[in-house]
Formats: sequence, C-alpha cells, structure tokens
Amino acid sequence: MENRCPVALDVTGADIHGEAAALRKQGPATQVELPGGVVVWSLNSHSVIKRVLSDPRVTKSARNHWPAFINGQIPPDWEMISWIAMDNMVTAYGKDHVRLRKLVGSAFTRRRTEAIKPRIVELTQGLIAALESVPAGEVVDLRERFAYPLPAMLVADLIGMSEDARAKTAKVIDMMVDTTVTPEQAQAVLAGWRGAMAELIAAKRREPAEDITSDLIAARDEDGSRLSEEELTDTIFAILGAGSETTINFFDNSITALLTHPEQRALVTSGQVSWDEVIDETLRVESPLAHLPLRYAVEDIELDGVTIPRGDAILVNYSAIGRDPEVHGDTAGNFDITRENKEHLSFGHGPHFCLGAGIARAVATIGLSTLFERFPGLSLAVEPGELRPLPTFIMNGHRTLPVRLG
Repeated sequence: MENRCPVALDVTGADIHGEAAALRKQGPATQVELPGGVVVWSLNSHSVIKRVLSDPRVTKSARNHWPAFINGQIPPDWEMISWIAMDNMVTAYGKDHVRLRKLVGSAFTRRRTEAIKPRIVELTQGLIAALESVPAGEVVDLRERFAYPLPAMLVADLIGMSEDARAKTAKVIDMMVDTTVTPEQAQAVLAGWRGAMAELIAAKRREPAEDITSDLIAARDEDGSRLSEEELTDTIFAILGAGSETTINFFDNSITALLTHPEQRALVTSGQVSWDEVIDETLRVESPLAHLPLRYAVEDIELDGVTIPRGDAILVNYSAIGRDPEVHGDTAGNFDITRENKEHLSFGHGPHFCLGAGIARAVATIGLSTLFERFPGLSLAVEPGELRPLPTFIMNGHRTLPVRLG
C-alpha cells in the first residue's frame, strides 16, 4: 500500500459525502486523523465493512483491546471520550456482550414493537396537532417540531424517563455527537449523561414501572448475577442515544429527500410505492450515522491488501457504504425509491445489529405517512443547498429543516 499522511476528518461535517468519496478513492481502508491527533483506520467500502462488522477478530471494547486507551495515551478529556469510556452492550466483548445483548434484547421483542405502535400514533398525532396551529405561510423548523421530538419522546417512554429529564439529557446527547467540542466540554458531556442516568435509575429503584429501565434493574443473567452498576447506567444511555439520534436524522433526511424529489413523493403518497421503500432508500443514500467510533483489531487483519495491525482503532464509514459504486453503480448517490437494490448496513450487521430496528421502522412508517397525508402541500422554505449540516462527522443531518406546511 502506498504510504500517505492520514487525512484529518472535517470536524464540522461540512461535506460528509464528498469526504467519504475521497476516502473511498484512497482504498477500502485508509488512515485518518480524529480530534486530538488520534490516528485510526477508516473503512470505506461496502464489502470490507460488511466483512469487518461480523469478524470475531474485531471488537468494540477499548478497555480490552485498544493499547492506546489502556496505557493512558488517550487522555480522559479527549474530545471523543464518551464514545469509548462506556461499559455497556455496545462496547462489551465476548461472553459479556452475549450476556448484555440477551438482557437488552428481551425488551425489543416483536410483541413489544406491536404494543408500542398505539403510542407512536398518539405521539405523532400530538405533534401534527401542534403543527396545525401554525399560521398559514409561516416557516416552521420541522426538525425541531417533528423529526426531533417524535423519536426522542418515544425512546424516553421506553426507558421510563420524564419529559423534563429527557429535555435536559437531549442537550447532552447533542453535545456528544458534536465533533467540534473542546476537551472541557467533552468531560462535561461524560459527567452529564452519567449523572442523568444515575438519577433515572435511582427513581426507578424507588418506583419501578413498566419500562426498560425497571426491567434491567430487576434483570438477572442465567447465573443469577446482576448487571454491574456501570453496565446498567451505560446500557440505558446507549438505548436512549442510539434510539433517538439516528431516527431524528432519518426523519430529517427522508423528509428532505421527498421534498426535493416531487415525482418520487407522488409515487409514495399515491400508494404506488410503499413507505418501506422510502425507508430503505433513505437509509442507503443518507445513512443517519456517518462514522461510528470505534472498533479495534484483536489481531492483525488483512483487508484487500491492507493490514490493520493488532490493537489499532477502526472507524466504520457508514456514509460510504450505501453510495459504493461497486454495489450500486454510477447512480449510487441518487435518491431513487424505485431502484431494485437498496442494500444498506445502516442498522449494522453481525453481532451488533440494531435491536431496535423493528421499532425504528414502525415509527418511521407511522410518522412519515401521517405527516405527508396531513400536509400534502409541505415544501422546503429554502433552497436545498442552503440547508446547513450538523457540526459533526459522526451524524448525518441538518441543523434545521425550515418548511412551509402548505
């Protein structure tokens, strides 16, 4: 492999797709620089990423397999410390991962997905009713008024979090995915979400209810042992963050795509194409997650002529997967709900496949269909090029989504 200086990822997220295309041209695996000068491997092709996501030689546990973290080379105020300091189902390895995934998986059964649908309808209708009161012609930020609160309130319901607590924690999550934060802000983020989860857990210990937090507090594995306190705290936060942030950006991206492709919007609103097609095409061409920190090589891994040494950190470039021309041809970057192959990995692949995928699809279908049925004249209030991206290379969305309801 030709030696190259690592590319410093743009912390402002100004051009997620342009950056992904440039990295793909350098190869399926190339080194990039994260904030703080930390160098990791970016994986940029569909085939390599799919292989790595199910490779048992790749882990998400920094405390077990990242020497730079274990040896103290990664400072406690590193800008991305929250992503690697967690001890939960997402970052667990081996038997611990199986144990935690089994516990959490019991909360995301098909039965629970069906049971939650009336609540999704209720939340959606409440947000739609609030939008109906907007004076005709007034510009509305649909990200703030619909895309953000719908999944955020739903996940808060699932874990038993009050609306006040959710609103406070939402600010912490927003800061966590912001890759322009300072080391001082990163430390505050870590302390902030752990403090919020500790308060929630204490409340549920006093008054258990029908929610995931209460279930996990009471849970036992097959040996009869409890979750550790840190695993409990960090797992609940992972459910809150993963279940809300990605779905918020999905709504943002899918609404934007339909408003900028009126002929395809007509196909779905007329019933000629299903909402499932919209969901999968949006997840393919506009993955709500751009890059996910981090994974680690348990041993040397050879990937299409590139060797990732044992102990090196790996960054999966989700924004590159669905737009890979090797899979989707020359039109890979085009939004097209009629295309036959909509393969994507936005729900993950292998042992870390998203447990909440069923609920995410349900809220997406109900939310989008209700919104476009109620506001058939919905339109962007600015030119598409004026939409400003989120200040992050982790998530893919817009800071605001100004529309007129029609």
